[in-house]
Amino acid sequence: MIQRALAALSLLLLLAGCGGPAAGGAGEQGTAQLWITRDRGAELILEAEVEAGQTLMRALAAEAELETRYGGRYVQSVNGIAGSLEDQRDWFWFVNGYEGDRSASAYRLRAGDVAWLDYRPWQAEGEARVVVGAFPEPFLHGYAGKTRPAVVRYEQGIEPVAQRLAAELGDAPIATLDVPAPEGANVLEVRVGSPSLVAELLGETAGDPVRFVWRGDRIALERRYEVP
Repeated sequence: MIQRALAALSLLLLLAGCGGPAAGGAGEQGTAQLWITRDRGAELILEAEVEAGQTLMRALAAEAELETRYGGRYVQSVNGIAGSLEDQRDWFWFVNGYEGDRSASAYRLRAGDVAWLDYRPWQAEGEARVVVGAFPEPFLHGYAGKTRPAVVRYEQGIEPVAQRLAAELGDAPIATLDVPAPEGANVLEVRVGSPSLVAELLGETAGDPVRFVWRGDRIALERRYEVP
């Protein structure tokens, strides 16, 4: 279990990212969003608009107070909220809904990215490696500057909702559920049922295809940090 925690920490916020090139760079223009929360988005700690082109580590260091451990390689706390081996709680980060696959010092923010750091218990076995809080991401901006084709598939009787959601995804192609999605595409399924939005990673790591399932006809679901 300790090894799992350290593996999770290796995805997070290497302090070395505080040095190096100046903010911005890589020719990237525009801004990204930075969210810092705890308990899977239940409590908002900080929300900020940051420059694209800089690393996630640098953006975090500019907006929050950090303490480190393990020789300055990992974050101990953000704004006084500390990771704990005893309590099995740490900081996890996501970009556009994908759980990070590298240190935050190695991820360079792109325009439109939504970077989310959340203080939470260590992941439960089988917990999804993609989250829905930044929807309509990752359909719009993907991961690490790479996007996948997006399609919408809907259950009979809920086509108007599917059409409106397809527009939010950049006029994604729409068809009924019986029409297979193209290989490698991100898929949003719209189904009848109580309002909910859940996600599945159709692969092994950040940037792989995703399948989101939207249920219900309520368009105005809360989408920041968490979705019921």
